[in-house]
Amino acid sequence: MTPAAVQVPVPGPAAPRGLCTDCGVSRMADSKACGRACQFIKPDYARLEAQVHGRARDPSRPDELHFGPFQRMLRARLAPPRPGAQWTGIATRLAERLLESGAVDAVLCMAADPADRWRPVPVLVTKPEGMAQCRGMRMGYAPLLALLEPARAAGHRRLALIGIPCQVYALRALEAELGFESIHVIGTPCSDNTSTENFHKFLALLSARPEDITYLEFRADYHVELRFADGGVREVPFLQLPISQLPGDFFPLTCRTCVDYTNVLADITVGYMAGEGEQWLLVRNARGAALLDLLGAEVITATPGSAGRRAGAVKGFLANTERAAGGLPLRRMPGFLRGLVGWLMPRIGPRGLEFARARVEMKAVETVLHLRRAVPARLKNMVPPHVWALVAPYGVTPRDDETG
Repeated sequence: MTPAAVQVPVPGPAAPRGLCTDCGVSRMADSKACGRACQFIKPDYARLEAQVHGRARDPSRPDELHFGPFQRMLRARLAPPRPGAQWTGIATRLAERLLESGAVDAVLCMAADPADRWRPVPVLVTKPEGMAQCRGMRMGYAPLLALLEPARAAGHRRLALIGIPCQVYALRALEAELGFESIHVIGTPCSDNTSTENFHKFLALLSARPEDITYLEFRADYHVELRFADGGVREVPFLQLPISQLPGDFFPLTCRTCVDYTNVLADITVGYMAGEGEQWLLVRNARGAALLDLLGAEVITATPGSAGRRAGAVKGFLANTERAAGGLPLRRMPGFLRGLVGWLMPRIGPRGLEFARARVEMKAVETVLHLRRAVPARLKNMVPPHVWALVAPYGVTPRDDETG
């Protein structure tokens, strides 16, 4: 690979902010742009959905209340899978094809810090072979959007971006004033991020040799998959994760109050929740459809399935979150039951699309409860109407001072 395939511009310092995931906007020349770009200040999803997709989400369409506007939903996988990819490599392959076809001049995305495989570093990729460095999951914060200015200064006018929801929301809010000819957006779902330092502590709770863990994934079958440098694989049921040993601030308030799990402002969302062991694609608009077409026969698709019922799982999550948000200890399941319930959940719990709906509703519940605890004045601006609609079936309704 030529050295010019991946460029690592050094962004400026971050401006101090309260609720912030360091998307990179505060490091740009106009750091005050955060006020009109940040999803944690006063998001306007209906306006931006209409701007990006031609219409806002329509609650009368199946699943749009949960997942946002889309044209098609698919279960998908690349054949063969790409080495080093988190799943089969669809997201990075899409960007690679954009570069190969000449549709874009550069791709903004994350690579691994050379000194730490888990730490994300924002990079500007200008050659297809550079995308191989960007495969796999990273954990931590990285100012991806700060690279927009170096990209523009380098003369790039047609960009692609692979980003998480808080990055994509800010990009869309500022897109019209950035001056690029086109921006293709490949979104990945996100819920609970943490610092890279905290993530290393989590790995140390999972294994006596955390430095040998090369892969970690929360799967839709209620297991976490770990892979090790020696080729070993270990699967840990969710119920056996050491969540109770993590500090209360392990996940920041931003991630516990994010209302966009499925990255609704991307042209195409590439995730796993409804993939039933494969990847899950939400093709949201014509640009997203054209992106998927670039893969041709490389991608094998099917219709997502759905099974089980989510209500019980969401109600249980609500009860535990109410206790946690009130400072009370979580109710822990007796050890002798964990094995049985861990065996039952992949068989009778929500699966496929029902699993994805459950996770979106859990995130909506979490948002309301943690904002009420920590910054109740923010509820009025931070919680859009569709989130209140998601939590209403569970008895969570807005108080008089919680809606605009």
